[in-house]
Amino acid sequence: MKRSLLLLATLAFTSVMGTDDLGELLFEDPFDRNESQEMKDEPGKGWGTNSKSRAKGNKQVDLKDGAMSIFIHAQADHAVSVTHPAEFTDGAVSLRFMLEDAKDSLGLNFADLAFKEVHAGHLFVAKVSANSVQLQDLKTGNMRLDIREARQAKQKLTAEQDAAIKGKEKTVPYAVEIGKWHDLVVKVRGDMLSASIDGQLIGSFSSPGIAHPTKRLLRLAVPRNAVVDDVKIWRVN
Repeated sequence: MKRSLLLLATLAFTSVMGTDDLGELLFEDPFDRNESQEMKDEPGKGWGTNSKSRAKGNKQVDLKDGAMSIFIHAQADHAVSVTHPAEFTDGAVSLRFMLEDAKDSLGLNFADLAFKEVHAGHLFVAKVSANSVQLQDLKTGNMRLDIREARQAKQKLTAEQDAAIKGKEKTVPYAVEIGKWHDLVVKVRGDMLSASIDGQLIGSFSSPGIAHPTKRLLRLAVPRNAVVDDVKIWRVN
């Protein structure tokens, strides 16, 4: 049943977006597999999680009904981060997602752990919430190492630091129907980041950090709960 539904969704998605527009398919995961146990995260297929370091090893990712359910554990001290290698300069990520509560959100955070001038490799993020889509440059804004360290130490930012974080994000009001599957495409072209939901362009944002030459890691960032399926990673160059 899921294969038939997946084929129909793929055909519909291709007709709306066009695979030529997204680039070369590097990775795909329909999550049509089972875990060997139910006590710890076991997403498989190259996915990693931060449950061991940030949730005392408690399970926060579950492969269920042919999809990946992500949920924060009560003992976690950080949002759930589900990671997969994704190396490109220009590219895209497409997936299906569902928010089950109005307080839920899903972030697609792109990182380069080899780049040490930002905290934890953070470059930029596209975040979908129940009522908005946020596009944010982290590399030259909030996650720039000196800015983050000053904020962590509760120090007053310098005039240059204060100016650096201004204009580094764009939030577009958009209502996502709760409890329903949606198609999301996040594209990276040069210094432009864009997000489309169900074939509709929701917003685009240009900022220097988006043009970082090598995106190496995709993080699915979930502060509460989200369900994802049919993840695809594409590369143009």
